[in-house]
Amino acid sequence: MKTSKMIKTAELPAKGISKRAGVSIALAVSLLLIAIIVLHVNKGPLADPREELIKKIISCVVILAACGIFIKLYDKITQLPMELWQNRRLIWKLSKNDFKKRYAGSYMGAVWALVQPVITVVMYYIVFDKIMNSGGTGLRDSGAVPFVLFLTAGLVPWFFFNEAWTNATNALREYDYLVKKIVFKISILPIIKTISATFIHAFFVLVLLIVAAVYGYYPSVYTLQIVYYSACLFVFVLALSYTTCAVAVLFKDITQIINIILQVGIWATPIMWNLEAVPGVWQVIFKLNPLVYIVNGYRDAVYGKQWFFQDFFSMMYFFVSTAVLFGIGVLVFKRLKVHFADVL
Repeated sequence: MKTSKMIKTAELPAKGISKRAGVSIALAVSLLLIAIIVLHVNKGPLADPREELIKKIISCVVILAACGIFIKLYDKITQLPMELWQNRRLIWKLSKNDFKKRYAGSYMGAVWALVQPVITVVMYYIVFDKIMNSGGTGLRDSGAVPFVLFLTAGLVPWFFFNEAWTNATNALREYDYLVKKIVFKISILPIIKTISATFIHAFFVLVLLIVAAVYGYYPSVYTLQIVYYSACLFVFVLALSYTTCAVAVLFKDITQIINIILQVGIWATPIMWNLEAVPGVWQVIFKLNPLVYIVNGYRDAVYGKQWFFQDFFSMMYFFVSTAVLFGIGVLVFKRLKVHFADVL
């Protein structure tokens, strides 16, 4: 079996930068972020100086707190990223094998992975655009964009998030025979599932660009930001997955809970509706969902003509929340993994 032959690759010794260097880098990055936040000036016509000041204070406090926790738990938090880096070649090989295995034996193969999302987009388009006559959806500045393009730009990152998070949560149970092998680094299993989902995501990004071109929104320098937003989404899914996959081993019902969260999440994320049309207070509440930054980012990259750093505080909120979730995931995974072999 191919997997068995590659297991020895996972026995690499853990190497990395020293703790002193890691702490120094963390402090330098934190101070740099704080300096950027303090010096940042929102030149928007609707910017409220008092609100901007409150955002800056909260951002600086959160960054300092996160840095302090990182330094205190440095050894525990950095162990997992180091393992992933050491086993990067094995991860890539297993990810390709996982993708092929999922559709082995079927006549249409990976085509089935493309059919359901495409049908979903078509059905939403017929219901919202043709039957309910949604028409164009307003851009951030002025003008309007065809609803089918607006919808597709929101659904493409959502499909990836849905599939990657669901599959990564069940990774340890699916590869239980590897979890029981003492020499195998089981920390690489969630990222294998996430990378496997990325292959399909790349196809849908291409579909999105084709749909945009049909409506006259051709690729530009802004389009390159899709790579950035895809990377952000990848890390965010991974941050969630380390907690949920560890809990799923001991508490099977977590998968049902995740399904409910995903059902609610598709409506709590501005995929089929425009965030700009929501009253101010509700906008703040909805923006607590980190996926809002990603969905808006895909739209800005395809037709919005806006750079990722222009929505500065949303960007900072996404980075900090993802870092916190990743830290929690690492600690939970490390704490529970001693029980995995016994339970599985």
